[in-house]
Amino acid sequence: MPELGRAALVLALGLTLYAAVAGGYAAFARRRRLATSAANALLAAFGATAVASAVLLAALVRRDFTFAYVADHTSRELPLGYAISAFWGGQEGSLLLWLLVLTGYSAAAVARGRRAGRDVVAWVVPVLGGVGVFFALLVVAVASPFATRAPVADGAGMTPSLQNPYMLAHPPLLYLGYVGLTIPWAFAMGALLSRRTDERWLVATRRWTLAAWTFLGVGQLLGAHWAYEEVGWGGYFAWDPVENAALMPWLAATAFLHSVMIQEKRGMLKVWNVLLVIGAFLLSLFGTFLTRSGIVSSIHAFTQSSIGAWFLAFIVLVTAFSLVLVFRRLPLLRSRTRLESLVSREASFLYNNLLLVALCLTILWGVLFPLVSEAVRGEAVTVGPPYYEFFLRSFGLPLLLLMGIGPLIAWRRASLRSVGRTFLWPFAVALVAGGALLAAGAGSSIPGLVAYTFSAFVLASIGLEFVRGARARRALGARSWPAALAALLTANRRRYGGYVVHVAVVMLAIGIAGSSAYQTIAERKLEPGEAMRAGSYTLAYRALDVRDGANAVERRAVLDVRRDGEALGTLRPGKNEYRAEEARSNEVAIRSDLLTGEDLFVVADQIERDGAVYFKVFVKPLVNLIWLAGAVFVLGSLIAFWPDARAERRLAARYEPQGAPARA
Repeated sequence: MPELGRAALVLALGLTLYAAVAGGYAAFARRRRLATSAANALLAAFGATAVASAVLLAALVRRDFTFAYVADHTSRELPLGYAISAFWGGQEGSLLLWLLVLTGYSAAAVARGRRAGRDVVAWVVPVLGGVGVFFALLVVAVASPFATRAPVADGAGMTPSLQNPYMLAHPPLLYLGYVGLTIPWAFAMGALLSRRTDERWLVATRRWTLAAWTFLGVGQLLGAHWAYEEVGWGGYFAWDPVENAALMPWLAATAFLHSVMIQEKRGMLKVWNVLLVIGAFLLSLFGTFLTRSGIVSSIHAFTQSSIGAWFLAFIVLVTAFSLVLVFRRLPLLRSRTRLESLVSREASFLYNNLLLVALCLTILWGVLFPLVSEAVRGEAVTVGPPYYEFFLRSFGLPLLLLMGIGPLIAWRRASLRSVGRTFLWPFAVALVAGGALLAAGAGSSIPGLVAYTFSAFVLASIGLEFVRGARARRALGARSWPAALAALLTANRRRYGGYVVHVAVVMLAIGIAGSSAYQTIAERKLEPGEAMRAGSYTLAYRALDVRDGANAVERRAVLDVRRDGEALGTLRPGKNEYRAEEARSNEVAIRSDLLTGEDLFVVADQIERDGAVYFKVFVKPLVNLIWLAGAVFVLGSLIAFWPDARAERRLAARYEPQGAPARA
C-alpha cells in the first residue's frame, strides 16, 4: 500500500509539471489542443492525489503502523473519528490535503473559468500547475506521508488538544480557505500574462474568492470555539502568531471583495485589486510557513523542520514573479475613471479598504517583529495582546462605522444635505442606544460603549436599506412584506447577502465587546463542601469524580450552581489524563444562557491529591453572539454566492462577445 501512495504522488508531480511546462508553451504559442491537454493534466493530477489520499486514509482507519505517519499520530485506543482527523493532524498528511484541495480547485476553476476568456484560462493552467509542482514535490521528496518503518505494537497517539470534535472541521475549512485564494491569484496572473486586464477575470473568480473567504472565516470561528472549549484559559482568540496568520489573508480578501465592486461599477482600482489578490495569496503561504517552519512557538504550529526553508523560497519566488508582472503591465492597469468626490460610495469603500489593509499590516508587523528582533539583535521580544487590541480598536471601530455609512451613500458624489437626510434615523437610533447604555452603566468601558453605539448605527442603516427596498417591491406589486423581502433578496443577492454578512460582523463586534470589556473573573481554591461567588452565581464544590473514559482517565469536580438563589444544575470541570500520549488536558465546563447570551465558564485549574481544586470562573456576557454570528455569516455568504440568473445574463451580454464566440 505505501508503494501505491508513493507512485500516485510521483504521477501527480509529473502531471502538474506537464501542466506547468506544456501549458506555458501552449499559452505562449497559442496551441489550443496542447492547452486543452495541459488543463486535462490538472484534472488527472487531482485523480492521482485522490488515490494517494485514499491510501493514507485507509492506513489510518486500519491503524497500519508500518506507515510511520500512522504510528506517530494515532494509537489503537484513539476513537475512529480522531484517527481520520489525523490525516490533517501532522505535517505530511496536511501537505497531502493541501495538494488534494489545490488540484481539485484547479481542475474545477479551469473548467468553469471560460468567462475570463480563452487567452486568460490558457495562462491560468500553467500558473496553477506551477503551484501544484511545489506542493507535489514537497510530499514526494521532502515530507512524504508514505515513509515506512518496522511495525510497532501501538502508536504514539494524538496530541490531547486535537482530540476535540471541532478538529474534525476546523483545519479542513482553513485549508479550503487558504488554498482557495490560489484561484483568484492565478486568474489575476493569467489576465496579466495574456494582457486581458478588464473585469472578466474578476467575474470568473468572484464566487471562488467568496467561497475561500467564507471557508476561512468559518474556519477561524470554529477554531475560536475550539480554543474557548479546549485550551481552558477563558478566551477564544489570543493573538497567537498562527491565529494571526489565518486572520491576515481573510482581511486582505475582505478588502478585495469590496474593491471588486468599484472596478466592476466604475472601472477603478485595477492595480489595487491585483495587489490585494497577490497579498491574500502570499499571506496564505506565509501562514503555512509559520505553522511548518518551527520558528514560532504555538499550540497550532508543527515542530521544527527543514520544510520552512522550502516555503520561504517559494514565497520569495511568488512575490518576485507577481510584482515584476504587475510592474510590466502597469500601463494596462491604469484607469481612466477618477474618484469624483470624497463623499461617495466608492470613497467609503476606499476608506474601508485602507483601514483593512492598515489593520492587516499592523498584525503582520506584530508577527514579524519578534522574528526580526531575534535575528538582528539576538533578543526574543514578545508582542502581546495589548499591541493588537490597540490597533483593533483604532482601525476596527472606524471600520464598524463605515459599514453603516457605505451602503447609504450614492455613487459618484453625494451632497452633505442628502447625506444628513439619509442618516437622520440611523444617527438618532445610535444616540438613543448610547444614552440608554450609559444609563445602564455601560460607561465603565469606553471602547465597549463606542462599539455598542456604532453597532446600533450600522444595524439601523442596514434595516433602513431593507425597509426602503421592501417598500419599493411592495409598490411594484408584492402582496406582503415577507414576499417583498424575498423578492428584494432575489433581485440583488450579492448586495443584500453582503448586508446580512454585515449584520454578522456587528453581532461579532457586540459579542467581543461584551465578553471582553464587561466580563467578571473570580478565582479560589475550594475543598469539598465549600462554595464561591462569581458575579450573580454561587458555585458549591460537592466532590471529585474519577472514572475511565475511552482513552483517558477523566477527573471531574462536581459543582452545584445557583444564581440569585435559584438552582441551575451541575457543572463538571476537570482534566483528562491520556494513557497512550502520557499527557493531560483541561476539560472546561460551560453553562450557556441562550436568552441573555451569557456564559458561566469554569476551569478546574489545579486538582490536588487531597481533592482540593483551584477554580477559575468567568462570567462572559453576550459571548454567544460570537457563535451565532457564524451562522448569520454563512447565511449571508450563501445568499451572495447563490447564482442570480438575471445577473448572469447581464454579465454574459457584457463580456461574452469579447471573450468567447457568440452562441447561435
